[in-house]
Amino acid sequence: MKATSYNLVMSALYNGRKGERPPAGNPTSIACHGLMDAANISFPQAHLDAHAMADLALAGHEILGFDTVMPEYSVHQEAAALGSQVDWGDRDMMPDAKTSPHEDFSDIHVPENLLEKPSMRVVLDALSILRRQVGGKVAIIGKVMGPWTLSYHMAGVQNFLRRVGRREEDVVNGILRQLMPVTIAFARAQFQAGADIVVLADHATGDLVGPHHYRDYLLPIHKELTAQIEGPLILHVCGNCTDRLDLFAEAGFDAYHFEWQLDARMTVEKLGHCMSLVGNVNNAETLFSGSPDDVYRQARYAIEAGVNIIGPECAIPLSTPVENLKAIVSAVREGY
Repeated sequence: MKATSYNLVMSALYNGRKGERPPAGNPTSIACHGLMDAANISFPQAHLDAHAMADLALAGHEILGFDTVMPEYSVHQEAAALGSQVDWGDRDMMPDAKTSPHEDFSDIHVPENLLEKPSMRVVLDALSILRRQVGGKVAIIGKVMGPWTLSYHMAGVQNFLRRVGRREEDVVNGILRQLMPVTIAFARAQFQAGADIVVLADHATGDLVGPHHYRDYLLPIHKELTAQIEGPLILHVCGNCTDRLDLFAEAGFDAYHFEWQLDARMTVEKLGHCMSLVGNVNNAETLFSGSPDDVYRQARYAIEAGVNIIGPECAIPLSTPVENLKAIVSAVREGY
């Protein structure tokens, strides 16, 4: 009996009984101009309308052949619900937050109707639509921002990092703890709405902070998040995180979505015994600027290294050629 996309992904996520092939998965956005044209859906509509959001996600499976559907293309859903003014962009521009409503680190009051705010409700409704359409056949992935990323959005990146650098522990821990309930509530609601897996994006990357910052501030919080969110979680952190991989494993996530900056063989050797791995096809040089053959070779390298779910390293550039995304699917299906 041929395994469904859902079975392939869930087996790979838990590193369990091996599927007949590795799955192609997209924990972050694979929306691009070619996919928008094929689905006749564009931005900003796909950020604001649940049916458009779900249909564009479904196109990633039906047109490209990915084994997952992921309907959230922005990183600003929670920020908008918490008072940030967001420009939802257009066909050529991803959403961008124009304001940081807590630059003064004033207390953040999470609204009781948080999940009914339009930017939150649209994601939950899209997940429910996908559950009705492909539930049990294709793995449905949701996405939430973790407290570190939400702190960037609420206080501003540089403003927040200055407090981190000055070791203002009470201030940093204060905003992280105030934002934790947002991550928990949205993740739980996404599982209830229909997600099989949720990606938790929290950008404590090696490009911005040291491993001791992750250990001292985020590790305790991530342990609480993985304990309180009832469902499988993929951690996404951009950039080179070689120096904190063991801490990610300690936090209790089921999988780690990683970038090309981390060699696939090294990462599998270091983490493959304790969590599954997702990625790590390069966006800028390979998916955006390379040929389908380049993408195919890089995807095969990840497969042969033992990466469990193969896909882009992060949200892809909007001008990424559709043929390059299809090359990932060709790579996972080789011989099957």
